[in-house]
Amino acid sequence: SGSLTVDGNKFKETDLTERELQIVRLVCSEYSNKEIAERLSVSERTIEHHRASIMKKLGLRTTIGLVHFAYEVGIMK
Repeated sequence: SGSLTVDGNKFKETDLTERELQIVRLVCSEYSNKEIAERLSVSERTIEHHRASIMKKLGLRTTIGLVHFAYEVGIMK
């Protein structure tokens, strides 16, 4: 499926940093940006920047798309 590729290549977890993977897992677990920021001891703005970077890297536009992608590729099990 096209949703499992990033820039035409099959997705690998190494396409995202450890921190980005951690954020994806928390987003999928229904944590808000504010809650994620508190858990990771960073600012909410930092989380917003990470999420924007994740979405851009993966070519996604919505949180639902991100959650779907995470389950499809096995970031979330």
